[in-house]
Amino acid sequence: MARRPLRRRRASPLRWLLRAVLGLAGLWLTGFALFLVAVFTAEPPNPLPPADGIVALTGGDNRISAALALLTEHQAPLLLISGAGRGTYLGDFTADDTAAITRYASAITLGHMAGTTHGNALEAAAWAKAHDMHSLIIVTADYHMPRAMQEMRQKLPGVTLIPDPVRPPAMRKMISLQTLRLLAGEYTKYLTVRVGLGRLAAGLLNTES
Repeated sequence: MARRPLRRRRASPLRWLLRAVLGLAGLWLTGFALFLVAVFTAEPPNPLPPADGIVALTGGDNRISAALALLTEHQAPLLLISGAGRGTYLGDFTADDTAAITRYASAITLGHMAGTTHGNALEAAAWAKAHDMHSLIIVTADYHMPRAMQEMRQKLPGVTLIPDPVRPPAMRKMISLQTLRLLAGEYTKYLTVRVGLGRLAAGLLNTES
């Protein structure tokens, strides 16, 4: 008696959806692991080359002090503090750097227009164009640097960008659940920029640095 050919079970739409979700989750976790390696091994070029300007992105500890140190070391003649917000003054960001501010105040521009990383890139591009700059040192937190550099590259084509990452105090200790949440959120924001949705995300999400 002839055997009937076995019929293959067709995967249900729910099963296909589950597979797709698991596959995407696996890709996200792999990318996140690579992102963590990149963040925790980030170092500025040594030696740091001189540039036409320095752009410091507000939003975290030690960024402004690090940028001011570069200015006083003559790594660049001008500094933009981007994302200061309306109604703020230079002294609001530099209370611990009075001597440097007194001497270099005329070389510092306080940017009041940017409220997101996308806005930082637009503000930096306008400032660089106004001063005919061809190279910039970018100062921001190490975990924020990948997204910041991606946004800057899109808005500053032809300008040499030199990353100078700053490690926040919270990142110098043992990784906590709160820090992992911060890094996971930052990685997700970085992905939105990589796929060309940075401007949309800036409008819909809190994508500040």
